Amino acid sequence: MARPLGELENEVMTRLWQWNRLVTVREVLEDLQQEREIAYTTVMTVMDKLFQKGWLRREQEGRAYRYAPVSTREAYTATLMNDAWETSDNPAAALVHFFGMMSPEQQEALGDALRVFAPSIFPVEIDASDEGPGEAR
Repeated sequence: MARPLGELENEVMTRLWQWNRLVTVREVLEDLQQEREIAYTTVMTVMDKLFQKGWLRREQEGRAYRYAPVSTREAYTATLMNDAWETSDNPAAALVHFFGMMSPEQQEALGDALRVFAPSIFPVEIDASDEGPGEAR
């Protein structure tokens, strides 16, 4: 089960996901310092912990390391969603509540995802533009 990232872990990972390249602690530090006061050792510790947890990979360059994410933000989000769903005693009801909380944009993204994924598990075409939620033709 994946533990949600802490506030600073999330700030670091957000940068690494956006940059999508190997980066040094110094690069992350300098970017974070545009928004807050923070010490080099704090950023180094957070990045080392993210490496130990398996969120980052690193390559040694001289005496320093360069870090990069192991997977995408989308994969991280999917892991959190799956972990939350697995804690439910009634997964179908949890999904119904989750779908009810979705914004129109999220519902559209769900429809797009189902059009890509659903043919492999559902023999019917799902069209998010139908009159009601959950209707298939």
